[in-house]
Amino acid sequence: MRQAASPITLIQNPCNVYFAQMRTKTVSLEAEVYQRLRAARRYPGESFSEVVLRATWPEDTTTARELLDSYRTGREHFSDEELDRIEALTRRDLPPEDKWADR
Repeated sequence: MRQAASPITLIQNPCNVYFAQMRTKTVSLEAEVYQRLRAARRYPGESFSEVVLRATWPEDTTTARELLDSYRTGREHFSDEELDRIEALTRRDLPPEDKWADR
């Protein structure tokens, strides 16, 4: 003869657990880049992700294909302002200091 099963008592503990996980990627940086990122933080707890998200890059870049197409069609490649800026930067571009010269 079968005995009646005793009733199962469930204890309810209402507990909600939420995990907010963000996907991450590991990136290798040169030491100089790491130091620049570290120096760019606005406050000690600011993450490198936040620093990078604040960074801006010019949207009006020219791709190699666009530059090649402009050469092929004979269009003007650079404006006079751009050429002046390139020349000024070229004049300022000096060879690095020889750190071994004084030895």
